[in-house]
Amino acid sequence: MDLFGNILAEPISLLKKDGIANYYGSILDEKDANDYLENLVESIEWRNDEVVVYGKKIVTKRKVAWYGDKPFDYTYSNTTKKALPWTNELLELKKRVEEETGETFNSCLLNLYHNGSEGVAWHSDDEITLKRNGAIASLSFGAERKFSFKHKRTNETVSLVLQHGSLLVMQGETQKYWLHSLPATKKIDEPRVNLTYRTIL
Repeated sequence: MDLFGNILAEPISLLKKDGIANYYGSILDEKDANDYLENLVESIEWRNDEVVVYGKKIVTKRKVAWYGDKPFDYTYSNTTKKALPWTNELLELKKRVEEETGETFNSCLLNLYHNGSEGVAWHSDDEITLKRNGAIASLSFGAERKFSFKHKRTNETVSLVLQHGSLLVMQGETQKYWLHSLPATKKIDEPRVNLTYRTIL
């Protein structure tokens, strides 16, 4: 959806080199996006994320959940999660994303940010259990937040605001050459839920 609330005819290509990142804008109308946001906040088995940094365990305010076709193990930041069985809503959204992108996915990592003070630092989704150069489809609900890319070699940055109900897809060599982040901000008090559909090998 563009600045005037229109559905994008074609996705916007964000990266000029070393990877592919396409922004589809909002793929859901406002009522459906609101309904999914409410359902996801209430029904998902959210847990505070735990990461290990320099040998020290840190429990984040941000909450996460991990779902999939099978009880896949997914390890990042030196912690391992086991996938839960799909909910009906996650399967509905997976089907919608697959129809939009032509890709298929077998798992989903979800993030719940309670307000703008919670974000994610620069990182790449390059864990060895993920399909090499596979697509990662990111659905956003709730507060509109800035999302940024940074090239690992040149430090070139690309940023956009992810809208309520919008879809962003990263694929190709994006994770090899680019970092991405969700910067924290004091200006936003509303929650945001992010679904990242992935393929685990």
